[in-house]
Amino acid sequence: MRLISYNIYHGENPYQKGSKNLDSVGLLIKNTSPHFIAVQEVDSMTLRTAEFNQNNRLNLMEELALLTGMKGYFCKAIDYSDGGYGEGILTSEPAFFDCITLPVPEGGEIRSMAIATVILENGRTFSFAGTHLCHEQMDNRTAQARAIVDHFALSSHRVVIAGDFNFTTEEPAYDIMNEYFIDAAVEFRAAQNTYPSHDPTVRIDYFWLSRQHKWTLDTIYAMDNQYSDHLPLMIEIFID
Repeated sequence: MRLISYNIYHGENPYQKGSKNLDSVGLLIKNTSPHFIAVQEVDSMTLRTAEFNQNNRLNLMEELALLTGMKGYFCKAIDYSDGGYGEGILTSEPAFFDCITLPVPEGGEIRSMAIATVILENGRTFSFAGTHLCHEQMDNRTAQARAIVDHFALSSHRVVIAGDFNFTTEEPAYDIMNEYFIDAAVEFRAAQNTYPSHDPTVRIDYFWLSRQHKWTLDTIYAMDNQYSDHLPLMIEIFID
């Protein structure tokens, strides 16, 4: 199973302001043929997207679904720019979809977690979640990590959580996630910096694997391009 996590900077090229990055992102996805993708910083029908799309507001998940041939799901975190902003998931097959609001005890921008659940060919259940934690307050990130862990506390099936977590390994939020989930890049000795894409100096994008299960990893790496300000992160795993 091939999985990708990608913060797409609301569909705009951060190094060429006023130009969209969706065609490049869509081609990358199509050429990679993933089963699931967690997409962060997703706009839906905002005035912001119209500014660099010939005055047309875009639902970015619908656009990416058309470009890739995948199923697209949008999880709104906030109202923004006369539209919505939040998380997205692309899947190669239809999925049961859920959207969870994450806490912001210190105030600021509300965050969310998108969850796609499928029944695999072997009859087992698999959930793939994507999120984008607060970039401003550490206490918000701590509370959000706790909410993620609590949400999956009773899940007995395999879970992968991906996204832009906006923390490094020194933060309490990392410790909370690491207690219940496996940091895939660390577990398989393949940790790479993911931000900023033109000169990555920190690792804030992650894949987390449910700790009660055994995982077989083929590869995990940050894909080298500058379509966004984050590098896309890809993992290939075997699920028995």
